[in-house]
Amino acid sequence: MAETSTNSGLLNVRLVTPDRVLLDATAEAVELPAMTGYIEALYGHAPFLGELGAGEVRLHGGTSGDQKFFVAWGFAEVLPERITILAETALRPSEIDIAEARQELEEGERLWQQAGDDGNKYDEANGVTRRAEEKLASAEGRST
Repeated sequence: MAETSTNSGLLNVRLVTPDRVLLDATAEAVELPAMTGYIEALYGHAPFLGELGAGEVRLHGGTSGDQKFFVAWGFAEVLPERITILAETALRPSEIDIAEARQELEEGERLWQQAGDDGNKYDEANGVTRRAEEKLASAEGRST
């Protein structure tokens, strides 16, 4: 884990997937795509455990500099001095296969057309579509 003194004003940030540690650094601020919208954590943030949605984790300052990572589903534990992000999927924008993401978007649209009156199928289609849209936005540098 990245080391920092307790008075440094920097968060220790660790981004982990099932197959790798993608980031172990410090940051002044971290934006996280929670299921209900983006949250921002700074040093001293109140403890928080939240479910991640699809979107970008954005780091600002510290040893991480300004970095972005696409994540899809997982959890984030925010403590006053550290953030641990456990993501099912996490990629640097440069690692995203744009053609594959476009195929995922088409699949989501196909599922939506076939959902009919089935609420579960409609929710699944919307989830696939949102993930693909966020992945494309991250890869193309146009995420909000």
